[in-house]
Amino acid sequence: MPFLHRATLALSLSARAHWTPVCFGTNAVVEQADGRVILVRHRYMPGLCFPGGGVGAGEPPQQSMLRELREEIGVTRVGSVEFLGLYTRKIWWTTNVITLFRVRGAEINFKPSLEISEIVLADPHAPPPDTSPGVRRRLAELTGAEPVSPYW
Repeated sequence: MPFLHRATLALSLSARAHWTPVCFGTNAVVEQADGRVILVRHRYMPGLCFPGGGVGAGEPPQQSMLRELREEIGVTRVGSVEFLGLYTRKIWWTTNVITLFRVRGAEINFKPSLEISEIVLADPHAPPPDTSPGVRRRLAELTGAEPVSPYW
């Protein structure tokens, strides 16, 4: 491939990345032995969500999810981790790609922080009214009440 063609291709891909940015995130369904799941209340956004956050540059999604669990809810140990799915959503011009994992056997030592004000143990069949819509859909999928969708 001639140099000029490669340079043009690289510039084209770079421009596309600026016009169609992608944010990569990860979340976890942390299941307790009694079947309830842990939801978190962020101080900077409304509603209850799964714990999770952004995936760092070059960071594997599962590693990122475990880091977020330590930071947000004080996870000290996990029993098992299962990959549940990859989802997408569009927010304005940005595409979010979100991995979702199921974590069982987690031991936690939660302390409220600047980011997370509280955790709630929720019945996945009847989540609290202020549970975010995306989390509500994932819980409905996990309980078999709804078919699985690729959209968050």
